Amino acid sequence: MKVAAAAYAMDFLDSFEAYEEKLTRWVSEAVGADADLLVFPEYGAMELATLAGRDVARDLEASLRAVSDRIPEADALHATLAQKFGVHILAASAPVFDPALGDRPVNRARFFAPDGSMVHQDKQIMTRFEREEWGVVAGGPLQIFDTALGKIGILICYDSEFPLLGRAMAEADLILVPSCTEALTGYSRVRIGSMARALENQCVTVMSSTVGPCGWSEAVDENTGMGGIFGPPDTGFPPTGVIAEGVLNQPGWTYAEIDLKQIAHVRADGVVLNRRHWDDQMGRDVIAATRKLG
Repeated sequence: MKVAAAAYAMDFLDSFEAYEEKLTRWVSEAVGADADLLVFPEYGAMELATLAGRDVARDLEASLRAVSDRIPEADALHATLAQKFGVHILAASAPVFDPALGDRPVNRARFFAPDGSMVHQDKQIMTRFEREEWGVVAGGPLQIFDTALGKIGILICYDSEFPLLGRAMAEADLILVPSCTEALTGYSRVRIGSMARALENQCVTVMSSTVGPCGWSEAVDENTGMGGIFGPPDTGFPPTGVIAEGVLNQPGWTYAEIDLKQIAHVRADGVVLNRRHWDDQMGRDVIAATRKLG
């Protein structure tokens, strides 16, 4: 398969038709490069808040509701594009008010199949900004999706920095990591997390990023990142673990060819077998004593 990871710049939109044209252009470009799986970033849907005007887009609480209100429309568009082009699309995640989960929004990534069907994955662990200032909360549990492209999991941004969440994805062939990071420090943390999860699970991780300034939003005002596809630095993969990577803060797609047979091979007969040997930590992950030296 060919995967495409977005470095996505959000825009101030004057109509939903403008959003439809933009998204169609992005999807068409990736399809033109023969991509089978398209990965958009965390909170890339915040540009939908601009449809309610600048004052709403700049207001933290109002922007949450403005985006959530537009998600059914956006989902219908993604489903149509997935069907039209015969691809899998991870839509840019969005704050969604889901009454079944309480009165605060979750950060939800929706995943579309070529037949237009949809599943979703909610973020598990909130950053300080999400929990202390924005009031976005953890959503439903982790899932693995069995697709025509293999078994796929999703760790949204900060979730990728937690090994036990990654280990829950041990059966996944690919882990998608949509991210939204303000500074190079944040981007680096998620990139390192993505690479670590690929190492531990001997799988491929696909990281997408928001990029560029958004002066109309207090939540996503500055964005730093690029697309990246990572694997274990082992048999059949690049020695750095970097399969493909974009250019920092340059909007566009980063592409890579992925062979599930390579993933199966490195898991069965790699130079090391991190995934298989994970449980060898158990019982050894305890400090027996703290001893004074010198």
